[in-house]
Amino acid sequence: MELTVVMPCLNEAETVETCVRKALACMREHGIDGEVLIADNGSTDGSQQLAREAGARVVHIDAKGYGNALMGGIRAARGKYVIMGDADDSYDFTGLLPFVEQLRDGADLVMGNRFKGGIAPGAMPPLHRYLGNPVLSFIGRLFFPSAIGDFHCGLRGFRRDSILKLGLQTGGMEFASEMVVRSTLSGLDVREVPTTLSPDGRTRPPHLRSWRDGWRHLRFLMLYSPRWLFLIPGMILMTIGLVAGAALTFGPVYIGKLAFDVDTLVGASAMVVIGFQAVLFALFTKVYAAEEGFLPEDRRVRKLVDIVTLEKGLIVGGLLAVCGLGGLVASLVHWQTRSFGPLIPSESLRLVVPSATALIVSFQTIFAALFISILGIRRTKETSIDVAASAAEEAAEAVTREDATGVGVDGGVDESTAMEKVAGGDGNGSDSGTGSRESTKA
Repeated sequence: MELTVVMPCLNEAETVETCVRKALACMREHGIDGEVLIADNGSTDGSQQLAREAGARVVHIDAKGYGNALMGGIRAARGKYVIMGDADDSYDFTGLLPFVEQLRDGADLVMGNRFKGGIAPGAMPPLHRYLGNPVLSFIGRLFFPSAIGDFHCGLRGFRRDSILKLGLQTGGMEFASEMVVRSTLSGLDVREVPTTLSPDGRTRPPHLRSWRDGWRHLRFLMLYSPRWLFLIPGMILMTIGLVAGAALTFGPVYIGKLAFDVDTLVGASAMVVIGFQAVLFALFTKVYAAEEGFLPEDRRVRKLVDIVTLEKGLIVGGLLAVCGLGGLVASLVHWQTRSFGPLIPSESLRLVVPSATALIVSFQTIFAALFISILGIRRTKETSIDVAASAAEEAAEAVTREDATGVGVDGGVDESTAMEKVAGGDGNGSDSGTGSRESTKA
């Protein structure tokens, strides 16, 4: 079968039949061998029966949520290609051919673009049309190397095997963003075709909740981009903190009538520490996500981890600690010159703050080196091939042992008897082949 049209469904009795008939008519018109599959998420309004009567296959998906329903439908699909779309009659299921043509041409994911194809009056709330979708799509293009103009179009087609290999995880509305992001990061062939959006045919409110689901999309985009979530903000904070701290260590800085002194130095120190911690978190996230398969491995991060070994991290952290301790000793000497009495903050803090900062960063460096080493520990997993090979080796050893004891008819034991023992019998139908049973269980 070439195509499966998957429609997630939760109480869509008003429109599901129309959507199914349109999709089936489109496939008949263009000679496409396909089916319509309704991924029902617990409808109580009879949507399932209406879909079956219209010619669809219905599968029940227990796990609630837009993403869960779609993934259940994709797994149950029989087609080489899958086109997904909402069952609310807002998408044009008579216009599936452009998606199929792009998939036949080698595309892995074909996104619809409602802004290029046309949005009918009343089909999309102004908040979504002029703020939500454009802003989130822009952030998606900024965070990831994607040229997709409509990240959240619900009508899209893809190769079933390509999407299943991605191991998509999200169960809610952010599933739409995850598919685009993971496909882009994995280097799949992602394309775009214009599509239209019409007002849906339901009388009830949509399942989508603007602010809640918008935040879930934004949160997902940030969590999948450690560079923008941690690295870039951290580098900016560190740079500002280091520049300001270096200038203020030698004395106050005046800009016009503004005077920046040790109070600002303390703030600069905090910026360095927070920024450095954010950079480390970006590195932790990249290493962990690559090891667990959430994100593709970044060659630059892998090269950095290979260069910055545990030993080098401990050495760098140790040197920073020595510098910090040296500065604290110098501050004690300065205090001694004051006979251990009251100090002038504008003088003493210029020693204490940089020294304390170096000491904090040194321990962060040491702990980070240790943690990255833990993340980099490779886990050995026994595969089904390993299990089969082990069982074959044990069976071969059992045959060898039986051959050594089975000396033929003259010795009272023939080859058939030995083989029966290896297979788990003793020649009389009883289970006396312990070693063979163990190898079978293995």
